[in-house]
Amino acid sequence: QVQLAESGGGLVQPGGSLRLSCAASGRILSIMSMAWHRQAAGKERELVASITSGGSTTYSDSVKDRFTISRDNAKKTVYLQLNSLKPEDTAVYYCNVEAIMISRSQYNVWGQGTQVTVSS
Repeated sequence: QVQLAESGGGLVQPGGSLRLSCAASGRILSIMSMAWHRQAAGKERELVASITSGGSTTYSDSVKDRFTISRDNAKKTVYLQLNSLKPEDTAVYYCNVEAIMISRSQYNVWGQGTQVTVSS
């Protein structure tokens, strides 16, 4: 099985910054794509950023110039740096990873979510 430990959310003023972390654990052979999604109250969950095993990144248009996704393969961890935060960034942020286990089983697993609130 794969377990994700997600952290870093909190309350921040507009224009502030946060750094989210998501660490994967388990009998993992390799981790393929890693991504961050978010879901605001009453809204659908949306993809925020993703990163491939080779380090190629994609971002939604709304965060492209403000957020940065990165990964540390040795630590099996993905990060999301959130800068210039806006109230509309307020949401629960979820980590998502696709992993192949030593047993060759494949899992797509979600973190528990961490709340990001941007408010004065």
